[in-house]
Amino acid sequence: MATGVNLAQLRALVAVAENGGFGSAAEELGISQSAVSHAVAALERVVGGPVLHRVGRVRPTPLGERLLPHARTATASADAVAAIAARHRGSPTGTVRLAAPTTVCQGLLPGLLGEWSAAHPRVKVRIFEGEDDELDRWLAAGTVDAAVLIDPDPAPAGSLLLARDSMHALLRRDHPLAGQPVVDIQDLEDDAFLLSEGGCERHIREVYRRTGGRFVPTHRIRDVGTLISMVHAGIGVSVMPALAHAMLPPGCVLIPLRPRVHRRLVLTGPADRPWHPAVTALVATAAVVDGLRTG
Repeated sequence: MATGVNLAQLRALVAVAENGGFGSAAEELGISQSAVSHAVAALERVVGGPVLHRVGRVRPTPLGERLLPHARTATASADAVAAIAARHRGSPTGTVRLAAPTTVCQGLLPGLLGEWSAAHPRVKVRIFEGEDDELDRWLAAGTVDAAVLIDPDPAPAGSLLLARDSMHALLRRDHPLAGQPVVDIQDLEDDAFLLSEGGCERHIREVYRRTGGRFVPTHRIRDVGTLISMVHAGIGVSVMPALAHAMLPPGCVLIPLRPRVHRRLVLTGPADRPWHPAVTALVATAAVVDGLRTG
């Protein structure tokens, strides 16, 4: 007879839901797939119904969706207790789920992950790549423990400004303006403009607002990789943050844009609850890493 919910069951539910399957959840938790299945089955006996759809893509049932926020909170709190104890002993530990936009994942995080691994070998960082407008919702909901937010206002107490990332014109290398040291936004009005709807639209609108120029995107593209491929194919031009440089093929260039507009990239934990101690350690480490600010 079931006696109650335990952390192992909740960890199994969260891991399967976030990884989309029992095998990948088992790998993350460091246990067998059978153990994950047994833990989920035990949880279902306790709560009186299925928490996961097992046919086709594994996903939470309505009951599972209701349980997930509480499961995340419970497991995060348990991890925080363990991390506080480890920090008291002199070494932070635990898993930090970190959300960041695509350009940050490609242009900024690889270096930081190396620094964090060297400084805190017992802390594991899991990256969740998302759109700009998703990140604060994930952080507020407890889906992640930390995030790199774009222009938070106000920035949560204890957060860190990682970079001021300026907007650049994205052009094919053979574009007539590609060799210029700086490009005025008005100079792009004769080209088809590709707008990434995944983020930075308000920064691009601000560039046009400052000059009184016409903002009339020809194409609206959600995926940043697709947008870059279209510029590379000669379909048009775009405006992207400097960190997108890490994503460019050899046939594309980023040119500083005038007027100058930038976005602030802020590393933070949640605003409404205590931070996982390992998040605090990561923020402190990032604060002493040179070369993050992009201009």
